[in-house]
Amino acid sequence: MHILLTRPLEDCSEMIIKFQSLGHQVSHLPLLDVEKIFYDEINFTDYNGIIFTSANAVKFLNLNEINKTIKCFCVGEATEKKARTLGFQNTISAGGNVSNLKELIIRDYNPSNGKLLYISGEKISVNLDQQLLNEGYKIKRITNYKVSHNKNFSEQFVKELKKNMPDIVYIYSQNSAYSFLNFIRSHQIEGLCKDTNLMCIGEKTSSILNEIKWKKIFLFNPGEEEFLLYKI
Repeated sequence: MHILLTRPLEDCSEMIIKFQSLGHQVSHLPLLDVEKIFYDEINFTDYNGIIFTSANAVKFLNLNEINKTIKCFCVGEATEKKARTLGFQNTISAGGNVSNLKELIIRDYNPSNGKLLYISGEKISVNLDQQLLNEGYKIKRITNYKVSHNKNFSEQFVKELKKNMPDIVYIYSQNSAYSFLNFIRSHQIEGLCKDTNLMCIGEKTSSILNEIKWKKIFLFNPGEEEFLLYKI
């Protein structure tokens, strides 16, 4: 099968190698550019728990002064893997869903345990900090990165893609979905998508691309990418 992956290269390089080892053709179309945002110095001793809603939030945080045994709540497996790679020892994953993450925090962390530090990107789909404030938690949100839509695509890549449209495309966020929709429209490939299976994280992400005619649309959680190959 021909598979199109759309995350930044460092976030999907292992998957590219894995799919290629299974005999699949893999194309790479990074839809978003990720850039660090500089933030005020953090006194980590003020916090007894930390929340990450993406691997980028972990990546762009200065970890020199933080106690790696701090209770660490991660939105999904990819974020947890990144946190553990950088030394966090007491991590727990919510399976890729912010609503589940909120419930996990409520279940496993009492407001009396101390203040929470929430690290996120500039744009968020759910106001997790406000929701936890409403539940009686003390929490501070720090923004340490932003994303922008990638508009610099090789003409040769687009030409080859039109000749050989992918059997499967993986889309990981609402931002990526908007970027992919713009890519489809600007390069006039709407009519070429009818034999492509669209894989999206969550209904909100898939709804952005519903106006394009796809072969099928599937919803998935991070870590299920290989499993989905066998549903086609």
